[in-house]
Amino acid sequence: MDKALHKLTKENLSRQHTDKKTHSRKIIIGSIIATVIAGTPFLFYLYEYVPDVKVWETFLFTYNSNHYESANTGVWVLMMKFVPLLLSLIWFFTCKHWWYHALLIPIVMFSFQTISAFNDEIIFMDELHIIWLLPFMAIVIPSIYLIRAQMFNKINDHDKTMEELEAEFMIKPKTIWGKVKQYF
Repeated sequence: MDKALHKLTKENLSRQHTDKKTHSRKIIIGSIIATVIAGTPFLFYLYEYVPDVKVWETFLFTYNSNHYESANTGVWVLMMKFVPLLLSLIWFFTCKHWWYHALLIPIVMFSFQTISAFNDEIIFMDELHIIWLLPFMAIVIPSIYLIRAQMFNKINDHDKTMEELEAEFMIKPKTIWGKVKQYF
């Protein structure tokens, strides 16, 4: 009896140790995410430190602003596209609701806009991106509707709460890379 009790106590101690590791890891990751979110205004206003010249040379790189005629304007346009993309990605990877797949649509839209901010050949930016988004939306929106329909069918058939159904339909990869691999 003592051996069995000792074994259970040892297992509980090891479980508590891993729970503490997991908990402290979640706190560290949450702190990093909160810091990035809180720092997005600083990230956005980085363009103010870029000189108003056509070619901006730093010790890391040289930026030639062909289309914008000013490195300051080019970085401003880039930050206008990149910051919402960054915030949408953080929201997508940290969202715990069943509808988080809907966030893929603005993520793709902001991705197109960020890429077009780099492309010097585009004369009219942000004009025809909806055409590129339509096939993607044609897949995501019906998928979300089907998940919603299945949830409401189960609500009508069973006495489950909405939270229980969300947990049932949730696909939970353990890592961020697992979430990325889930979609590609």
